[in-house]
Amino acid sequence: SHEKKKKTMSSISSVESTLSRIVSHSGVRGVLILTLSGSCVRSSLPPDLTAQYSALVSELAAKAASVTRTLDATDEMTFLRVRSRQHEIMVAPDKEFLLVVIQDPEQGKEM
Repeated sequence: SHEKKKKTMSSISSVESTLSRIVSHSGVRGVLILTLSGSCVRSSLPPDLTAQYSALVSELAAKAASVTRTLDATDEMTFLRVRSRQHEIMVAPDKEFLLVVIQDPEQGKEM
């Protein structure tokens, strides 16, 4: 229906503006939206990095979600953060998608 299409377009535009806002934050190196199976829906990274992050981060998120459920069947992963000297990768899972933000771990630290 027309109303449903209008609502879908509005939510797509909302997603696009949210992505633009996240990408504009200082220290953010990239943002990806992945399906739970690891297919990339949107990315601000170059194609080679998009492919690498999509495959590896979706696999890590699936494993972390599985570990969480194995430890307590009534629980679920709500957020995943991996920090190294070079990157901080944050994953916010949803029912159908993973929002992945890659940022510089030094950004935002008080000097």
